[in-house]
Amino acid sequence: DPDLITVRGRRLLAEADVVIADRLGPRDLLDELPPHVEVIDAAKIPYGRAMAQEAINEALIEHAKAGKAVVRLKGGDPFVFGRGMEEVHALAAVGIPCVVVPGISSSISVPGAAGIPVTHRGVAHEFTVVSGHVAPDDARSLVDWAAIARLRGTLVLLMAVDKIGAIAQALIAHGKSPETPLALVQEGTTAAQRRVDATLATVAEAVRTHDVRPPAVIVVGDVVALD
Repeated sequence: DPDLITVRGRRLLAEADVVIADRLGPRDLLDELPPHVEVIDAAKIPYGRAMAQEAINEALIEHAKAGKAVVRLKGGDPFVFGRGMEEVHALAAVGIPCVVVPGISSSISVPGAAGIPVTHRGVAHEFTVVSGHVAPDDARSLVDWAAIARLRGTLVLLMAVDKIGAIAQALIAHGKSPETPLALVQEGTTAAQRRVDATLATVAEAVRTHDVRPPAVIVVGDVVALD
C-alpha cells in the first residue's frame, strides 16, 4: 500500500533525482514521480563478479558523487533485515552523508493488515522478530532456536517460507506445542494479500496445499487465534 510510506519518506521521494528501489517498493509510488527522475531497479543492477549488494553501494556512490539527490527506497524499515547499515557504511567510507528515514517494518504492518496484533493484553506481552532465510540446522545460523521455543510471546518470521517446515520441526523439537497456531500472510498490504492459517504441525503441508510463496510474513503464537 503506497499510503503506508512515512510523511518524511514521501517528501524526500518527491525531491529525488534518482531512486534506487527494491522489488518490494510500491509501484504506485514510483509511477507518480516526475518524468525526469531516474528510477533504478536494484534487482537489475548488473554486478558481474561483485556481490549484488556491492553493486547497489557503488550505484549509490556514483549518483551521489554526480551531485544527484538519491533516494534508496526499501520496503519496510531499512534497518530490519534491510541491509541498510551496510549502505550507510559504504557511503560513509567515501565521505558521503546520508539521512536514514525509519520505515514501518513488515514485522508489524503485515500482521496488522491481516487482523493479527503481535501483542495483546493477557495473551502476548512480547514479540520476537527472526529472519528465517537460514535453516535451523545450517552452520551459518545465528538463531538460538531452543531459546526461541521457550518464549511465550509472539514469533514473527521474515523470509521464512522456504524454511518454515524445518523451522517448525525445530521449534517442536525444543518443546513448542505442535498445535501452536500460526498464520502465513502472503503479499501483505497489497491488493493480492492473502492469509493462510495453520499450526506448527501442519504448516509444511499448508504451504504446499495453498502454494504459499514469498514474500510472506509468518506469525506464530496465540495472537493468531484472536477473533
